[in-house]
Amino acid sequence: MERYSVIDQKNPREIVLLKSRRCQWGICTFCDYIHDNSEDELEIVTLNQSVLKKITGKHHTLEVINSGSCFELPEDTLRDIKLIIEEKQIEHLYLESHYMYRDRLEEMRSYFKIPITFKCGIETFDDYFRNKVLKKGVTFKDPEAVSNYFSSICLMVGIKGQTREMIQSDIQILLKYFKQGCINIYQDNSTQIKSDPELIQWFKETYLHLEVNPFLEILWHNTDFGVGGIKHE
Repeated sequence: MERYSVIDQKNPREIVLLKSRRCQWGICTFCDYIHDNSEDELEIVTLNQSVLKKITGKHHTLEVINSGSCFELPEDTLRDIKLIIEEKQIEHLYLESHYMYRDRLEEMRSYFKIPITFKCGIETFDDYFRNKVLKKGVTFKDPEAVSNYFSSICLMVGIKGQTREMIQSDIQILLKYFKQGCINIYQDNSTQIKSDPELIQWFKETYLHLEVNPFLEILWHNTDFGVGGIKHE
C-alpha cells in the first residue's frame, strides 16, 4: 500500500497514511478503511517509522492520516511525528479526527506546538442520512457548532439514497461555514453501501468549477492524494 506522497499543486504538502489502533467508533456502514487498523502496537510503530522516514520537509507542511482519528495513533508514533516535525522544520500540520474527540483537540496542539488544521469527516449535513444510513455517530445542533471546532471538513458525494438537494445544501454549508474542505466522490468498496453513478455525473457537471477554489479539494478517486493504493515498485 502506498503510504507516502507529495502534493505539489493545490495546498502543497507531504502526506502520510499511517497505521493506528482500532477506530474507537468503527461502525460506519460505508467504511472498510478500518481493515488497516491493528492491535499489534509494535507492528504499528515499526511500520509508521518506516513511512515517516520518507518525509523531507519539502513544503514545510505535513498531513497525517490514518484509518480513524489521530488520537488512535500510539504514543510512540506521536513522538516520532514530533521528532520529524522538529528535524524537517515542519511549520503546519494536518490531522484528522472524529467529532467525538472535539474537546481534545487542544491536546494535540499543545503536544506538537505548531499550527494544526483538524479535518473532520462529516460526510453530509443531512442528519438522518449521516447517522441512520451511514452510522457516522456525529450529532450537532447546527453547522456553526462544527465550525467552532473544525475549520476543515470532509463531505461525501455520490451514495445511493443521497439527493441533489442534499448535496446542494452540503456544498452551500461548506462554503459558508468552513475555511477548507475536501469532497470525496464515493466509490464502491467491500461494504453494502453503493455509489450512484448518475448522481456523481450530475455533481461533476454542476460543481466542476469548485476545482479552482484554492480552499477545496475534490477526490474523484480515493487515492488522488497518492496514498492508499497498491504500491508498484
